Amino acid sequence: MTHHTGTTCSCSATEPHSPHGRWVELPVAPRANSRIRFAATGETMQALNPEQAMTLLAEMLTKGERVDGVTIAGPGDALADSGPTFATFELVRGRYPDMALGVTTLGLVGALAARQLVEAGVSQVTMLVDGVDLEIMRKLYAWIRPGSRTVPLIEATTMLLAEQLASGKAFVEAGLRVDIQTTIYPGYNDGHAIDIARAMAELGAQSISIVPYEPVAGEEALLERPSCKAMTAIREQVAQYLPLVLVPEKIRAEHDGCGCHSAASLLPKPSVERPNVAVVSHGGMEVDLHLGHAATALIYGPRADGLTCLLGIRELPEPGAGTARWERLADTIKDCFALLAASAGESPRKVLAERGITVLVTDDEIEGTVDVLFGGGKKGKQCRKEKAV
Repeated sequence: MTHHTGTTCSCSATEPHSPHGRWVELPVAPRANSRIRFAATGETMQALNPEQAMTLLAEMLTKGERVDGVTIAGPGDALADSGPTFATFELVRGRYPDMALGVTTLGLVGALAARQLVEAGVSQVTMLVDGVDLEIMRKLYAWIRPGSRTVPLIEATTMLLAEQLASGKAFVEAGLRVDIQTTIYPGYNDGHAIDIARAMAELGAQSISIVPYEPVAGEEALLERPSCKAMTAIREQVAQYLPLVLVPEKIRAEHDGCGCHSAASLLPKPSVERPNVAVVSHGGMEVDLHLGHAATALIYGPRADGLTCLLGIRELPEPGAGTARWERLADTIKDCFALLAASAGESPRKVLAERGITVLVTDDEIEGTVDVLFGGGKKGKQCRKEKAV
């Protein structure tokens, strides 16, 4: 997800109370389904797989970190590709049966997922709602992707609003606690928060958190952070309709403050035997293709001067033959330490992992993602020189 989050202004005279405790955010959601116009454009964290997330959670608990609950939040939307979300819940439930579970989501397809969330043991849903007026929403969002493809913004915002209203109602009816989180973008929705609170209260939401837009260090500031005075006034307005709470204290399971491994440290790394990365893509710009549908793979790796480049394109084994297809794929990209895909089934992930190739699921743009894997950042330099492989 590409929403900004933040904390309350320290100068606020009436700080709201948070009843939620300390939650750990497990960033296993690979697919984003929206982008706010004012979101950061720099490096995007890659999603962990459920097993990696469990490793980090276990280390935190072993070292005595306080954890009151686990929520699936980021780097994409927990319900946009729900496979990793529910797989993580199953692992957490199996090892820590009393752990509280939650999700953070925009709400797309939420009505369909409500019952499954309850069955997985989820008790709390945080819905990101920054507008309930279509004109305002169309000014806030750069794009919305209700399904596998981005649709025109006029149509997409209409779909989003309808689904958020339906999802909020479905979550409540399923017995889930629904908390709303609204980010204030000055000049856009700062006068609209009261309308959001009123609409969400009518659906049965139990609380609302109001957080300021936060300019990102190193990024061009497209907006200024709203003042403490403005945030206090907005909070007083929304409190007429919903209990106002602090954003629950959340910590990314990637941080090193507890001595844990960082998420970045768990990403696969190149080696002498496996210096390259394979990518499946429909258009060559973004990782936007399911592995099972891919006929070719782009191969990225270092050339003689060390610069990461597109080295060439390889034909992949044709569909069919079950596990044998993935064994042949492993042979085809045996010089690769990772494969990037928009989605991949359990069988290929398992077969490739056994052969030393990690499948990473993402929907980000190719060059920046590849650069991260080679130790750079989204603004690192690459070339696109092709040659036969």
